[in-house]
Amino acid sequence: MKFKRILLKLSGEALMGEQKYGIDPAVVNMIADQVKAIRELGVEVGLVIGGGNIFRGVAGATKGMDRTTADHMGMLATMINALALQDALEHKNVHTRTLSGLEMPKVAESYIRRRATRHLEKGRVVIFGAGTGNPYFSTDTAAALRGNEICAEVVMKATNVDGIYTADPKKDPTATRFDRICFQDVLEKGLRVMDASAIALCMENRLPILVFDMNKPGNLVAAVKGEPVGTLVS
Repeated sequence: MKFKRILLKLSGEALMGEQKYGIDPAVVNMIADQVKAIRELGVEVGLVIGGGNIFRGVAGATKGMDRTTADHMGMLATMINALALQDALEHKNVHTRTLSGLEMPKVAESYIRRRATRHLEKGRVVIFGAGTGNPYFSTDTAAALRGNEICAEVVMKATNVDGIYTADPKKDPTATRFDRICFQDVLEKGLRVMDASAIALCMENRLPILVFDMNKPGNLVAAVKGEPVGTLVS
């Protein structure tokens, strides 16, 4: 394996499938199958998931809701997704722990870095819910933060396109894909890979980001093996 410990970042929208909102059990099971496959190869997996399929804090704030309240609602949405994915993994006999950035002891363990690392060392998949536990920070930033804290070798950002393009390939047929790109170019070109704070945090700590299409079966396994999948930001 090229990578022995990864931080996988999933968007909440990825769980919707063809629905307009909510969770599609078939999609959750597909994701769980791919995570199980890399666990069986010995890869240690931390996972951060968004909540946009249920509620987006920024969207709520733009409609007049207090931003802090909206972000807390978004964090709770990520916990719903985290528990759904935990359940799917455990039904496939993959030992999983959900750690929350917000204290909710009857639902999940509170996030403690050493505890998370110990779970990974024991071969458990660790799902980090509730973002960073603070408003004004996206789940992209949470992925960058948790990835650095657990000493992951890469942040893998799962998307519905096969990498980073010069423009949106669904809108611009002339858009070209990058195989590799540096952090500075991502920021200067305004490429919407992750938000700027997440990119800056990874750049400062030299934590590479791999952007790839997880909807294609086998892509996650190929990525951890170091095969040319997606776009590497380093």
